[in-house]
Order: sequence, then C-alpha cells, then structure tokens
Amino acid sequence: MNIALIGYGKMGRIIEKIAQERGHHIALIIDENNRGQISADNLADIDVAIDFSTPQSAINNILLCFDANTPVVVGTTGWYNQLQEIKQKCEDGNNSLLYGSNFSIGVNVFFHINKLLAKAMNPYKQYDVQVEEIHHTHKLDAPSGTAITIAEGIIANTDHKQEWVNDLVGEDDGVIAKKEQLLIESHRIDEVPGTHTVLYSSEVDQLEFKHTAHSRAGFALGAVIAAEWLQERKGFYSVTDMFNFH
Repeated sequence: MNIALIGYGKMGRIIEKIAQERGHHIALIIDENNRGQISADNLADIDVAIDFSTPQSAINNILLCFDANTPVVVGTTGWYNQLQEIKQKCEDGNNSLLYGSNFSIGVNVFFHINKLLAKAMNPYKQYDVQVEEIHHTHKLDAPSGTAITIAEGIIANTDHKQEWVNDLVGEDDGVIAKKEQLLIESHRIDEVPGTHTVLYSSEVDQLEFKHTAHSRAGFALGAVIAAEWLQERKGFYSVTDMFNFH
C-alpha cells in the first residue's frame, strides 16, 4: 500500500518503521512543518492515510481525506464530540474511516474483558469502581481516549454508574465523584507509554484489572493492521469492528 502519515511524532515514526517492515510504502508524511501539503491532489495516489496528529487538526484532516476519497485510520482522540457529524459525512460521501482510542491488540482484548467484568460485578453493589490511567507528560488530552472507552464499557454494563468524571491529578483541587459517577483518575508521568487500571474496591478486598504498555510499538502495529483491514472497505468503523471478539 501507499500510506500517508498525518502526524509525524514518536507514534508516526514507529508506524513508518512497522509499515515498511510489512512491505508498505510511506508515500507522504505530513507534520507541523508542511501542513499545506495535505490536499486532495497529494492524497490522490494514497491507498490509506493514518492520522496521529492533534485533536485540533484531526477533523480537517479527515475531511481532506474524504475529499480525496482516501480511506483514513484515525488514532487521534479528543474530537469525538463531532463523531456523529463525521460519521454522517463519511456515509453520505461513500468514504472509509476507522477510528479508535487504541489499536493495540492487547488493549482491545482488555476492552472486551472489561465489559464482561462489569457485567459480572454489577450485582455486587458493595464494590465501587474507578478507572486510573497513567501517560507521558506530552499527552495532549485527559482523560485518555482509552480510559474513556474503558469507562463507557463499564457504564454500558452496570446499572449504578451513569457518567464518567475526570480528575487530572496535580492540575486542580481534585474531583470527588458522586455515587452515580465513574471516576477516571489521570496521571501524567515522564515517558510512560500508557497504563490503564480498573479497580473494584470494597471494605474487604480490591480487584484490579490492568494493562501496561511497554512501548508504543503495540499501538503502531495495530494502526498498520487497521490500515490493511480498511483498504478495501467502505463505511464508518470503530476499531472494535476489526477485533471481532465473541
């Protein structure tokens, strides 16, 4: 495949390496220094674009890919408040988009088991649940998109949590969650690729379900696999469509 990388930070460089190892060609790289080069003309010969840019630029990047009829894999988070609008534009234009908060195989297994665990714990009201996420200090959004996906999986499978709230530790006086709120506690620590923990706590014990990333390579490999999966498809997909767990 001819791949366009939109965003060329640490993730973009790892994606480049893995894509080349899998026999693909990086035909276009867009970063903050050449944003003017992202255009329908430059995307015309691209088989799939992979966006790991910023929340502020993701929407415009997606729309440019739609204009060029270029399938796009979006690993950028922080734009999901416009998800339904983008879905409509994708479907109306017969375009192709796959988005996800995390493309790691391990994390997507985690997402699946997290839902099963929430169902299993739901009858036991003596346990309160919260989510903790730790990322590097360069991460632009809090909570992480992965943490939000985890929280949404819990909320959808329990009847005593209605919404999530976020406490970015060290940024303010702290957030105290109400009983019906699911707390996502965010920590920013130098060079941590990503750790996510679900904690069920009672007076007598605590159950922890945890995923620790050792590097960004798992995310990058998943993004390239997603590009391979999306290339011949039309429509609007989330990463869970690619990981068809039963």
